Amino acid sequence: MSLRFAYNTNGAANHRLDDAIDLIAAAGYDGVALTLDIHHLDPFAEHWAAEAGRVASRLEKLGLGSVIETGARFLLDPRAKHEPTLVTADASARARRVGFLKRAIDIGAVLQSEAVSFWAGVPKPGVDAADAHGWLVEGLTEVAAYAAGKGVVACLEPEPGMLIETLDDFSALDVPGLRLALDTGHCLVTAERDPAAAVHEFAERIGTVAIEDMARGVHVHLPFGEGDMDVPGVLDALEAIRFDKLVCVELSRESHRADVMIPQALAYLRTCRRDGPPLPEDQETRRQ
Repeated sequence: MSLRFAYNTNGAANHRLDDAIDLIAAAGYDGVALTLDIHHLDPFAEHWAAEAGRVASRLEKLGLGSVIETGARFLLDPRAKHEPTLVTADASARARRVGFLKRAIDIGAVLQSEAVSFWAGVPKPGVDAADAHGWLVEGLTEVAAYAAGKGVVACLEPEPGMLIETLDDFSALDVPGLRLALDTGHCLVTAERDPAAAVHEFAERIGTVAIEDMARGVHVHLPFGEGDMDVPGVLDALEAIRFDKLVCVELSRESHRADVMIPQALAYLRTCRRDGPPLPEDQETRRQ
């Protein structure tokens, strides 16, 4: 089987959304991982629904699939990065995050996206861990149920430093309908599992996958070839489990050279496959 690749628009933050989509399509990707943001399909804009419909038509015309990403830094609070979250102490603030995730699901339904990905958040100092976990499960349950009603796959991404940081943290959750957003690079940061092993172990629960290079123990998304990721090994594992959804390249620090990185990343993925086992000598002779 052939894997399908997408590029995350958080790595094209200096481009208009249409221009970023055009670059991604021209490079030969199969889809777009669309990070909703103030300049990329703002989910709180007055005419967000019409814009979602327009983007959906554009993606369809270009033959691109999509995944919705929700990691914009200052979309909800211009003074606090990534706040509020599902583990923020203030109930009204948590409700804002839930409302945003529901809007992301609405947009995912319009775009017929394969999944909507989100994370838990970081509890602030002084927040009781049990309280934070309770708030998280409450929020996740509401969001996952809403997604199910819309026919959208809701996926939680374990994120280094957050309340749900590892795959074991994810496994301990009991939220009906919630799938795993597996960022393979994060396995190197937390040192919990080999990324390829994680693909095999969680094959039945994966809803979407992100890939990039990373150095062990350092949460920095790197261009392929600059870190410790065994990219061919991860791709082999995804093929082995017959993963047919988009594999999303996330290079969020590369917007300043997105014109170069978008095609370069896909070229790398296409050429880093391992050679198969050598042919037996008699077969090799017959082929000559």
